[in-house]
Amino acid sequence: MKQFDVVALGELLIDFTEAGLSEQGNPLWEANPGGAPCNVLAMLQKLGRKTAFLGKVGKDVYGSQLRAVVSETGVDLRGLLDDPEVHTTLAVVHKLPNGDRDFSFYRNPGADMMLRAEELDDELLEGCRIFHFGTLSMTHEGVRAATKAAVAAAKAAGALISFDPNLRPPLWPTLELAKEQIEWGLGQCDVLKISDNEVEFLLPELYACSGAQCAPSEAAPDYAAGAKTLLEKYPNIKLLNITCGPDGAYSFCCGHQVFVPSFKLDGTVETTGAGDTFCACVLHDVLKNGVADRSEESLRAMLRFANAAAYLVTTKRGAIRSMPDPAAVEEILAAR
Repeated sequence: MKQFDVVALGELLIDFTEAGLSEQGNPLWEANPGGAPCNVLAMLQKLGRKTAFLGKVGKDVYGSQLRAVVSETGVDLRGLLDDPEVHTTLAVVHKLPNGDRDFSFYRNPGADMMLRAEELDDELLEGCRIFHFGTLSMTHEGVRAATKAAVAAAKAAGALISFDPNLRPPLWPTLELAKEQIEWGLGQCDVLKISDNEVEFLLPELYACSGAQCAPSEAAPDYAAGAKTLLEKYPNIKLLNITCGPDGAYSFCCGHQVFVPSFKLDGTVETTGAGDTFCACVLHDVLKNGVADRSEESLRAMLRFANAAAYLVTTKRGAIRSMPDPAAVEEILAAR
């Protein structure tokens, strides 16, 4: 028996989200606790799962805020360390007219980059059913080594490996290095959550891409072709999900291809945390139903729940404190 359902490693930071204007006309920013891996864990806690986090924050006011907020969710923080010299990473989230986001990071360096392999808690890595990670913990050499050591330890202990590339181009020295590290993660994982733009970034030959940006196409992108290419190149992937923002999500598993549209309801404020909420719901489903012998019906049910939860988190600013209750998700599903 494993002590934890999911253990995640990576960044824990403050997302400064636009919150209107002051009386003087100056922009106001709300300091929302965030960071993709902990967002995932916060939603899993809402779903009744037991989770733990590995990472590092600064020994500063923001680090204290993050530790307090994540503790509220029930995530085990024995693997969260304080760095006395490097400040907590900050991100400013700008909402674009199309509803997407642009990020400005204050991370040169940031405390999350300072985690080292020798600081990892082996009991957490050996005691989880699923280990989850992304690539913000792979942008620089020291934390990259820690991430790879954690993946190896969790895999050796029999954990399923979950990976979300979560590509943020401004944080990488070069996009070539970003692609190299994403491809390493693809070669390690059993469960992959990847966004449409990340598929296009990895497979420019299929999507007429240049660098991180893709040229517009008259025809809608064929993500089944991208999934087929990735699954052929990385046969270790047992469940591959592609999120397509407001359009919906695909799932590829056990020879099945399923698409479920998103819940396009009123009330969206901003989309921070939507992909992480989706990822958490998928991992919750995997813990219940596994990744073998899945039917199309079970995959469709998984995507519907994940899409509904992802919609709900967009109706509030921030992520960790905005994760929806399962009852609210079920209410949306029952109404449609």
